[in-house]
Amino acid sequence: MTDTLRINSDRFRSAFDSLALIGSTGDGGVNRPALGDAHLTARKWFREQIESAGLEFCTDGAGNHSALLPANVIAREAKQSPTLLLGSHLDSVPNGGRFDGALGVISAFEVLRTIKDAGIKLKFNLEAIDFTDEEGTLVGLLGSAALAGHLKPEILESPRGGRPALVEGMKRAGLSDESILSAARPADSIAGYLELHIEQGKRLERAQVNIGVVSAIVGISSYQLTFIGRADHAGSTTMQDRLDASLGASAFTLAAREIVLKDFQNCVVNVGKMDFTPGAFNIVPAQVDVSLEFRAPNEDDFKQLDSALIERTQLEAKRFGLDLKADFRGRHSPTPMSDSVQRAFADTCDALNLTHTPLTSGAGHDGQSFANICPVGMIFVPSVDGASHAPREFTEWRDCVNGANVLLQTALRLAK
Repeated sequence: MTDTLRINSDRFRSAFDSLALIGSTGDGGVNRPALGDAHLTARKWFREQIESAGLEFCTDGAGNHSALLPANVIAREAKQSPTLLLGSHLDSVPNGGRFDGALGVISAFEVLRTIKDAGIKLKFNLEAIDFTDEEGTLVGLLGSAALAGHLKPEILESPRGGRPALVEGMKRAGLSDESILSAARPADSIAGYLELHIEQGKRLERAQVNIGVVSAIVGISSYQLTFIGRADHAGSTTMQDRLDASLGASAFTLAAREIVLKDFQNCVVNVGKMDFTPGAFNIVPAQVDVSLEFRAPNEDDFKQLDSALIERTQLEAKRFGLDLKADFRGRHSPTPMSDSVQRAFADTCDALNLTHTPLTSGAGHDGQSFANICPVGMIFVPSVDGASHAPREFTEWRDCVNGANVLLQTALRLAK
């Protein structure tokens, strides 16, 4: 009976631990930025695991790496069968955690191995996929957006991580703008997308709930702001005579926090980087580049917050006599999850005697790329102390196994 099928927890753990050694920082974390040496080594390892498991290995022009389990029909019909995607990403933020993304890829891979070993007949192809650059080191959701046909040439020309870094990464991986844009698949070839991920927050742990069934993924938008003043001697120029770019950048950063706390309490804003030019103790800053990102759970808040923040940049620049450039670096709209997939996840949790609750995702995920393409669903497992994007990121292994079994049984519900 397929409803009693469970993943091989020992095999699952062995694969996860082996992967965590690649790019290990020695303190529990990993450093595998997209298309860097450690990330490419992890992908080589993943390919070896796929082939040794007797699954079909696939890659595409965007560098996405996949294990494929064809539908149990004749070869010609299998090629025409839609594909249910399961997966996540193997790249990490700099000095990040070993669970983020990796747990989703390895659990998807284990689901395919478990179904293959059981000889279960499915009407869909199953694909466990590792998407390129989910984290945004170079572009953000690059592989999934390319596969879904949403990636535009102008994004590759002006990526959030800078064009030189993208070109170097593509060179290392044997990719090009043309190959990446060729990775798009027909929408009718994708039956759905499922992902297991750590929560990256404290809600499940605090509530002592096993599984979070994601109801929506927040929208994310980013800008590169440049406050432009004038370089002067820091000792002989009076405070009144300065056109100090740091004042506009700093005032905006503080104001952005207050805007969200006062008027957008379900949203967040972040200034993750400031670069000062010339950047010396004794020179008034002539320019400050600010990396701005903000997130909102629905389209109305998303648009209103965008307007409020950009208006405030203009106000603070004018206040200190500065010029301002605001370069848009990318946007992913808020994405509701499929109602039918949410129900399938919830029914699976009930069947496995696991507690569950609906949650919105405050982080972006590859599932956003498949909005309006196919049914999308995600589940979260608890994060200890809510930690993520840091070496202290941790999830109890029993929770990882619970999540993998929910992913397995939900895939079976959808793919039989």
